[in-house]
Formats: sequence, C-alpha cells, structure tokens
Amino acid sequence: MSKETSKYTIANTKGMNADILSLGAIVAKLFVPDKNGNPADVLLGYDDIKGFKSDGSFQGAIVGRYGNRIGNSKFELDGIEYKLTSNEGSNQLHGGSNGFNKVEWTAEEVNDNSVTLSYDSPDGEEGYPGNVKITVKYSITEDNELKIEYSGTTDKPTVLNPTNHCYFNLTGNPDNLIVDHVVRIDADYITPVNDQMIPTGELMSVDGTPMDFRSPKVVGEEIEADFEQLKLGGGYDHNFVLNNFNGSAKIAASVHDPVSGRVLEVITDQPGIQFYSGNFLDQSTKGKGNKPMLKRSGLCLEAQGFPDSPNKPQFPSVVLRPDEVYIQTTIYKFSSK
Repeated sequence: MSKETSKYTIANTKGMNADILSLGAIVAKLFVPDKNGNPADVLLGYDDIKGFKSDGSFQGAIVGRYGNRIGNSKFELDGIEYKLTSNEGSNQLHGGSNGFNKVEWTAEEVNDNSVTLSYDSPDGEEGYPGNVKITVKYSITEDNELKIEYSGTTDKPTVLNPTNHCYFNLTGNPDNLIVDHVVRIDADYITPVNDQMIPTGELMSVDGTPMDFRSPKVVGEEIEADFEQLKLGGGYDHNFVLNNFNGSAKIAASVHDPVSGRVLEVITDQPGIQFYSGNFLDQSTKGKGNKPMLKRSGLCLEAQGFPDSPNKPQFPSVVLRPDEVYIQTTIYKFSSK
C-alpha cells in the first residue's frame, strides 16, 4: 500500500514561506517578498499533488540518485559494471524513471522553520549498487534563505549526486518568461556536450561565447545565438564549472528580476551548477492557476557534481563508500533591490 503524500509548511518572520511535499521531497511553493514587501510564489509547479505525481519535468524535486545525465546508462566502479535504467534515449537522466523525485520520503523532524525528510533507496534501485539512506533538511532562515542540507550513507561502494530541481520565476507570475532575468555565474568554463547532451569530457572556456555569465547578463540576450552548444540544448542546459571550488560553500550564481526587484543568490559547496533555461517546458502541461507551462517560464540552477562523472575520471569524484558520509549544502538566498 503506497503512502499518502504529506505537505509541510515552513516559514520565517519576514514573509517568506515554503510548502514541502513528502513526494519527491518537492518544494511545491516558495513565497518571497518583492522590493515593496509583497510576497509571491517564485516557483513553477502545480496547484495539487496530482499534478506533481504526473509531472515529467522534475518540478521542485530532489532528483537522484544521480542528478543530471549518465551516458549509455552505465558506469564501472571497482572493476564492476553497473547497468542503469534508461529514461532519456540510451542515457539515464536524474536517477531514472522512478528516481528520488517519484518516491515518498519520510518526515524525520518537523519544526516551524524546517523539515527533515529521508528516503531509503534499496540496493539495485534503478540499477545503482548499495542500500543508500539519504536525508534532506529544508530550512527557511531569518535571512530569507531556503537552505538545503543533504546527507547520505551507503553499505556498498556507489555513486551519489542528488540535486534540487526548482524552476524559479522571480516575477512570481508564470505568464512571464525568464528571458528578462539577469543571471551571473562564477564560472570560467563549462563542460561542453555532444548531441545527446552528454559531456565530451573536455572543458570549454566561456570567454567570448554566449556561455559567459561572469558579469551579469540578461538570459535572453544571446540565447538564440548561432552557437553549437546552445543549439544542442535548445538554449542553456549546461554544467558550469564553478571557479575556486574547494568544498566550502560560497556564492556561485545570482539572478535578478528588475521588475519585482527580487534577487536570488545561490550559495553552494558543489563543483558545478547546471543552468537550465526551461527550454523543454511544454505549454500543453497546465501548471499553477491552470496556466500553461510556457517554454522558458522558469529557470533552474542545480548545484551538483558534473554530469556523467562516473564515466569521466578527470571530473570530480562522486563515489560514496561505506565508511563515508555524503554531505552537501546549497542555499537559495533571496533579497531585493
């Protein structure tokens, strides 16, 4: 018998609050004040749990075991090849067709401003080795942060690379596109991809390309440029190699909506951020307010290890062993100007 989905509301005293679902550890709503102090929901998603259950775009969820893509749905670890389930052609995306985003998590601790959820992923789930226990704590701080703290353990060598897949629209209105948002990403390089969106294994300098967000840039400014990487992704859908990665949390990216004045800063201890400009959102899907989910009406900044790292030894390791604990902290911090 499947568990019922529960909803938990967490808040601070500054007008910021979030609804968290046990299904997929999904952030279903996130209300943030604008420059005039008026709160609005800055996430795409659905009005009801049924919408999230049938969702195919990972709205607001924790994805895993492996956030992003693994080429040919397989990897080798300690001389053993593991074949994963495929859910994007011959590749696996975001942990497979029944990943962390589609399962019911268990509430471990619930407070006014935080909720801790856990999931026990059995050995062999979606092809991954090891019984993995993952815990995610969501907090709303008095500094208007949505803080996400992950921990994970395994009883067998495995790979683990979860991330959060919120689609942000800082206008608070899904009728508006994010092409007018101003984005900055502290990255000198991306991991370029092939025609299946799998990294080639090289690093590509952003210098002189539409991928350069080292200075704040309007998303729509170069999104339609005649540039191979943008054509492959239908826009931005790339892993940015964060500068000065050393495992400590630092500001890696920011987003500003000039109209509402809302500012989002992404603080993370991860080596990469997948910047996705919502290129494959399908307007035949009805989201919040029964409005069509328009292409590029939300953007994602997914803090993570690099895509296809298990098959790219030159990329930062995502291997987790039984004597280790996976730890990640990513913070979405809001302000206005």
